[in-house]
Amino acid sequence: MATRLKAMGQVRYRNGFKLTLHEDALDEPYGWRRPRYVFVNSMSDLFHKEVPLEFVQKVFKVMNECPQHQFQVLTKRADRLEELARELHWTPNIWMGVSVENQDYTFRINHLRKIPAAIRFLSIEPLLGPISRLNLKGIHWVIVGGESGPHSRPLEADWVRTIRDKCNDQGVAFFFKQWGGTRKHLTGRKLDRREWNEMPRGLR
Repeated sequence: MATRLKAMGQVRYRNGFKLTLHEDALDEPYGWRRPRYVFVNSMSDLFHKEVPLEFVQKVFKVMNECPQHQFQVLTKRADRLEELARELHWTPNIWMGVSVENQDYTFRINHLRKIPAAIRFLSIEPLLGPISRLNLKGIHWVIVGGESGPHSRPLEADWVRTIRDKCNDQGVAFFFKQWGGTRKHLTGRKLDRREWNEMPRGLR
């Protein structure tokens, strides 16, 4: 996607995959009149090792000063997240999540549990294999979905059911986003004849 946007001449992607800090974008939330749900860094990772702590703190300052918006931050760098957490101010409008693609990456949940975020969530998307051992203690929300686009890998229904059942057993909100595939608009997002749109407590 970054390569495509660079080829299209998109200014923010002129450096391709090279780390680029867009300081000017930090002012945008202050100008939004209506409350929004904001997915922070949808094309990058705020906790990448090359992102300076000072810049992460600037991002958090904006989120701290815009309590009318709910900010969702997602990372694969769960170890650095834990390392920097004490240097950041965690206001209630900051939701923190980690990506968990299969059983091999459930270790990230242990790091997330230590973060003082009001909402801690898992993005199990794309789900690439079964997750039979899933401890959800301290987790408030789980999002599951299949891979989409060319060469997308298949999603087994029983993999999703296992996670849904664990969420139900442990009192965690479960959101099923999509089956995915190359024609995701046709495969839909129903699991066992219904849509699963649960949100963390107090936000349903």
